[in-house]
Order: sequence, then structure tokens, then C-alpha cells
Amino acid sequence: MSVAPGEPRSGPEAAARFFCTAGRGLEPFLMREVRARLAATQVEYISGKVFFTTCSDLNMLKELKSAERLFLLIKKQFPLTVSSVSKGKIFNEMQRLINEDPGSWLNAISIWKNLLELDAKKEKLSQRDDNQMKRKVGENEIIIAKKLKIEQMQKMEENRDCQLGKQIEETLEQRDFTTKRENFQEEAFQNDTEKATETHNQNDLTFREVGKVIGIALMKHFGWKADLRNPKLEIFIHLNDIYSVVGIPVFRVPLASRAYIKTAGLRSTIAWAMASLADIKAGAFVLDPMCGLGTILLEAAKEWPDVYYVGADVSDSQLLGTWDNLKAAGLEDKIELLKVSVVELPLPSESVDIIISDIPFGKKFKLGEDIKRILQEMERVLHVGGTIVLLLSEDHHRRLTDYKEGSIPFNSKDSHTNEPGIKKCLIPEENTGASKTVSTSFEASNHEFLNKMSPFGSLVPVECYKVSLGKTDAFICKYKKSHSSGL
Repeated sequence: MSVAPGEPRSGPEAAARFFCTAGRGLEPFLMREVRARLAATQVEYISGKVFFTTCSDLNMLKELKSAERLFLLIKKQFPLTVSSVSKGKIFNEMQRLINEDPGSWLNAISIWKNLLELDAKKEKLSQRDDNQMKRKVGENEIIIAKKLKIEQMQKMEENRDCQLGKQIEETLEQRDFTTKRENFQEEAFQNDTEKATETHNQNDLTFREVGKVIGIALMKHFGWKADLRNPKLEIFIHLNDIYSVVGIPVFRVPLASRAYIKTAGLRSTIAWAMASLADIKAGAFVLDPMCGLGTILLEAAKEWPDVYYVGADVSDSQLLGTWDNLKAAGLEDKIELLKVSVVELPLPSESVDIIISDIPFGKKFKLGEDIKRILQEMERVLHVGGTIVLLLSEDHHRRLTDYKEGSIPFNSKDSHTNEPGIKKCLIPEENTGASKTVSTSFEASNHEFLNKMSPFGSLVPVECYKVSLGKTDAFICKYKKSHSSGL
């Protein structure tokens, strides 16, 4: 069942419309995840956002790993129609976001309250069950203590031949077991880093002015009061020349901020996306031969625990940071660390099931031709049918793409194939006002491109995604080992 933002819900478990912000290029990962994890329907995307309908509660929504932030949708529409003549007309258009359809606002807030109340009830029930369990444990401890005391007294009586007629009183002090409820405090609210696209008609309009105009309109229409220091409800509004989106943040702390990661390395959403692409199964041997601070292994081990993980790096400081992260996440026994070079792995040939790694790049790293040696060593230890998922810089990706003379451009869409398991390099469409469902553009193939980007004989490219790392772009590339390399 699906419900539009302005339609009534039929209960706390009824479906609601949400959207998540996502790093550019991660939209296909997030769309797959909400379908698999939340049984979401009406899944669609615009650049940087994925919309979906689900009946899931807050605990399930918290489990999303490829999203930055989660919002309850109030409305999504085409961009505001404004002219460049005055700010007044722009402000009037913004006020229409509130005044045109007040029912969508009230309905979204009602859904938001139901979600929080249902979550509070479940938390209360869980705490009551915990208290009952603790009381039962306490009663058992008292019974055991009494039995031990009786046994001790019996032994004392047996050893006292001269005191057969003496009576002994048994006393046992009972302790009250009480439990204290822990007060959970969320982290301080972090401002969303996403900025609205500026248009040439904004007439020097500032974000502060936009917030003020919309805030005043809400206060007038609904009688609300603004409290910037300790608000009960926040409103997210994204306006640009492509679309307008309004929503309520479901959690103050972004989903991408992992509580179990002490020192952040690679962006957690990117690390999870790479692990999800590797098709990890229980009992597999997963290796990250350039693990850095271990973010990829942490994300993988949290999601797929019944796996043997090994992280390797040549840097003592990186391995110490990884160890701190493992202890903070409680994963010391799940991931083994090795200090070795990626080009001299102490592993037998064809002994690893899956390799996932962020190939270092930037001013500090000048790998150059070493990328070939790195892939050759990975190819050697990977067994036939195994998977490699790499995060490559644009330069590294270009080197692999240009390995054979005459490679076609990255985003070419000219040739297709029906060969199973082969997908094209995916780049979500931008500069479009229409939302798109999970379409054939995410499933189409590009056989010519993939065939020409294969760097070595036994590593066959399967999927490739262009993603944003903030100031730079990178490529998540997946390979399968088709046959024995003979190395």
C-alpha cells in the first residue's frame, strides 16, 4: 500500500513516503538497499536523493547504510517559478510552499509523531522486558545463595561431634536488585552539507533570507513558534532550478555517522557500497590488502559477520588506527591484521574469495605503474570465480581503460549486449526535473566498453560506478576472475 504525503494514514504501521540524501553516484546502491532492507515500493530518484514508500519502523530505517540522511517527505514538486524583477515575488513563491497545501504539512507531522510514539512504546516494552529478566536473574541468585549456605551449614554440623543438640539459625540477607534507565542523548545536530544549486535569477538571495521567509510563513499559518536552539521539529527545504523538496529530518544524527567507527577513514557509505557489491557470503575469506583505517572491513563485518576478514597495510600508524576502530566496534575477533606490502602478500595463490580495497590516491600517493603490479598480486591470490571490488581514482581508472589502444569514452551509451552479468558503467542522470524509477538505464550494458577496459587476462570487469568523494570523483569497479592466471 502506498500513501502520498497529503493522504491520511490508516495506522502507525501504514506506509509513509520518505527520501534519503545520497552521495552522487550512490543512488543505485541506495535504491537496491531500500528495496531489500525495507521492502520499499515506488522507489525513484533524482540526483542526490532517493524517494521511496515503506511501512518500516524507526529501528529498521536506522539500518540504512548507503544513505546520508533520512527525511519524511512533505512535498516534492517542480522548481519554483520566479522572475528576476524582485525578491518580493521570489518570497511569495516560497510562501506558496506552505500556503498551497497545508494538509500535506499536518499529515506529515502526524506521521512523524506516530513514528516517534511507536518507537518510544517499543523502547519502553524492551526496557520492561529487560527489568523482568534482571529481577528473575536476581531471584535465581538468591535461591543459589541459600542452597550454598545450607550446604555449608550441613558440613559444619557433620564436623561437630560434640554439638549434636545445638540448634543453628540460618539467616540470609537479601539484596534488592534495581535497575536504572539510561538516558540516551543524541549527538548535537549536524547541519546538512548539501547546498541548493544557485540560479542566475536569485538576485543575491541568501540562505538566511530563505529560511526566515519560510519560517515566518509557517508561524503565521500554523501558529508555531521558532526555537533555533532547541527545536522539537526541523524542516528541510531544498530549492534549485531543477526541483523543490520539503521534508522533516527523521533523525538528528546523519545515518552516515557510524557510532561504531572511532576514527573515520573512507566515507562509510562508500565503504558499505563497495562491500555490498562484492556479494559476500557466510564462510568467505575476504581480504583488504590496503586497508588503511579499516573502514571497508568494519562496514563489511557489521553487515556480514560470519566471514573470515583479513586487513593488510604497510603503515604502522594506519594499522594502529585500524586496531582502535576494531576495539571500538567490538570486532577484534572478527578481523585479522597483517603488516605486509600489497605486492608481496604472504598468501597462497588462489586462496582468497573476495578482495575489496580502496587504492590510495592523491598528492601523497604516486603509484604510477605500480597499479599494474598491485592488480597482478591481487589476481594471483584470488581464486577462480572470485570477486575484486576496487575504488579507483580517475587517473587509475583511465590507465586501466586505456590499457588497450582505442578505448571508448567512459560514458558512452552506443553499444549494448544481452550477455548476462555484464552491466554498463552507471552514472545517474542529472539536470532533469523528472524523477525516475529504477529503469533500464541502471540495468543496460556496454559490452564494448567493458571488454576494452579489462586490464589483465583473467580479471573480467562486471560493473563500474562513478561516485563523488566530495572534492573529487572516483570509480567503484567490480571484477570477476574467469580462469587461472598462471602467476
